Amino acid sequence: MGSRPTLVVELEGLVGECAARLDQALALEDLEEIRVAYLGRKGRLAGLMAQLPALDADGRREAGRAANTVKESLTGLYEARLAALSRLARQAELADFDPTTPGLAPFAGSLHPVTLVTAEICKALGELGFSIVTGPEIETDYYNFEALNMPPEHPARDMQDTLYISDAVVLRTHTSPLQIRTMLAQKPPIAVIAPGKVYRRDSDLTHTPMFHQIEGLLVDEGVSMADLRGTLTAFVRRIFGPATKVRFRPSFFPFTEPSAEVDISCVLCGGKGSTAAGGCRVCKGTGFVEILGCGMVDPNVFAAVGYDTERYTGFAFGMGVERVTMLKYGIGDLRMFFENDIRFLSQF
Repeated sequence: MGSRPTLVVELEGLVGECAARLDQALALEDLEEIRVAYLGRKGRLAGLMAQLPALDADGRREAGRAANTVKESLTGLYEARLAALSRLARQAELADFDPTTPGLAPFAGSLHPVTLVTAEICKALGELGFSIVTGPEIETDYYNFEALNMPPEHPARDMQDTLYISDAVVLRTHTSPLQIRTMLAQKPPIAVIAPGKVYRRDSDLTHTPMFHQIEGLLVDEGVSMADLRGTLTAFVRRIFGPATKVRFRPSFFPFTEPSAEVDISCVLCGGKGSTAAGGCRVCKGTGFVEILGCGMVDPNVFAAVGYDTERYTGFAFGMGVERVTMLKYGIGDLRMFFENDIRFLSQF
């Protein structure tokens, strides 16, 4: 029975002893050392509680109650000193804080390169007198094909890799249907461009199932191939610089006749066809790269919208925005536009 009061006294003595040490602690590191010394698994409190089994039943009860009370007191003292030291540390930080120092500007993001080039193309053509029209991405076969001189079984339909919703409804394969919708809605003179998403059943290193196109249409009396050439030459030099060379090659599109493809001098080698390392990887040594297709509107298209083919002529052109963007910024992989790599996008 004589050992019981001694253990209780020793337990209660821990409170004053720990409080004195805590008052001397000036850093959080010192505070942690004191916590481990008194409340740790091998600390002073645990060492005294290890003596409980040696007491009789009454002694264990009394010492156990004292141990619980002491543990609560030690924990309270530690937490109070921790809060006090934390406040002091925070006050020290605030004392050194200069509220006039400029903060860090948040990252605001940037426009996607395809968006940037779309806006640049629309601005350049807008300055040449074209206005913007929009329309549905889910289109009827009539607007997407038939009115554009591609009746059923026409071989040009195979060029489109169409995604069909039903026999008569498709995801538009180009923005050319907006030419038909515009001509049905108004009479000449017309000068419009139609930017938007288009869809084709195609996916590889240079093609994606969804991409962006911009179609252009100009209809009036006396429009000629010379007007087409002058318009597109001015446009290309707006986008790629005044020194850009432009050439037109004969081609075929079912909704224009005659038709042409437009090439520009290579943006990488400057039209020389080679670089210091050898043949140019962009133009394959030719000095030119294809950028868009164009031509004079086929009379059959005018007939579909009720235009007088003896009175009106016009031209149309179309380009893939991703292709223009790749050439403008020297981007070699189409997939980079869709992978959303912040390291790539932040460059724009």
